[in-house]
Amino acid sequence: MYCDGDSWWCYLPMSLSLSLRSIGSDPMERVVQLASENAVVIFSVSSCCMCHAAKRLFCGMGVNPTVYELDQDPRGKEIEKALSRLVGNSQTVPVVFIGGKLIGAMDRVMASHINGSLVPLLKEAGALWL
Repeated sequence: MYCDGDSWWCYLPMSLSLSLRSIGSDPMERVVQLASENAVVIFSVSSCCMCHAAKRLFCGMGVNPTVYELDQDPRGKEIEKALSRLVGNSQTVPVVFIGGKLIGAMDRVMASHINGSLVPLLKEAGALWL
């Protein structure tokens, strides 16, 4: 688990290599499988400022997302291409799934947060108990 010193800023970074052993070779199949294994899943790149902002948003809300750092895995580029097809734009990360459902990139996450639909999604997925 990664913590930056503040108890509210923790998440579980996952290794794609370990998680992908039992999953087929199709990148889209891997995305679907990984996204459905935890309440909140973020596909990220460790040097991406928007990915950092997404992780901070969820951790600040008391949610501990599962984070897959694509740049730290040799097969991460395959996943990134599959995510690009899913979200339909050139900025592939961060991509957020809640309850196994695609929320989208940071613009969709922030829009959901601002319009008040993010918290109910998190509650429904079992990521928040408020």
